[in-house]
Amino acid sequence: MTPGSDTGPDGTAGTDEPADELTAVAPQLRDLRRRAGLTLEAAAARARLSPAHLSRLETGRRQPSLPLLLGLARTYGTTVSELLGETPAAADPIVRAGGPGAREADGWTYWQAGGSGRGMQALRVHVPHGRSQDELVRVHPGEEWLYVLDGRLRLHLGEAEHLLEPGDSAHFDSLTPHRIGAASSGGADLLFVHTLLQSSLAGLCLGGATTAAPTTPTPTPTTTHHR
Repeated sequence: MTPGSDTGPDGTAGTDEPADELTAVAPQLRDLRRRAGLTLEAAAARARLSPAHLSRLETGRRQPSLPLLLGLARTYGTTVSELLGETPAAADPIVRAGGPGAREADGWTYWQAGGSGRGMQALRVHVPHGRSQDELVRVHPGEEWLYVLDGRLRLHLGEAEHLLEPGDSAHFDSLTPHRIGAASSGGADLLFVHTLLQSSLAGLCLGGATTAAPTTPTPTPTTTHHR
């Protein structure tokens, strides 16, 4: 479709008949355009509509087809749900025992202990014995907190080495070079909270050679070596 056309991206004209489920579209379209700092003409050009057609959509005199809604959502960098004024459901604050199953990465085992889509990620972790010497020192943005449930844990922070017993905890800046390993033959179990939403269960800084691609740049460690 070309600018100046009153047909939608699918080549069909929108409907002039009101639709109850689309009553929220008109004010949302206008608000989103203004928040984007676009004039009616500029937004219409981006959406490949005529300014007159977009004006009728914003005033509720014309209802968009679904393909047109998808195109407008892309234009304003949002979703069809937001265009329709829908409010996302609140995240469930409870994580029940027996919920998401265990995940493994390079011998480490992880269980989800917190909800998704939060500003921090909480996990229960089993650290196997005998793998710490194979792990690289990690440096990345964020904060980490851990609490030892069972076994003994060896935590390297910078040049210091700490031996943690059950009931001990640690809270540190993840830009401090760090490495974690089990000091007891049966491994160690801990609760772990970090602020890296972009990390997957298989790519946590705790261990595992496989890391998820970060959504924000991660500074290169000044020293990357085995201890």
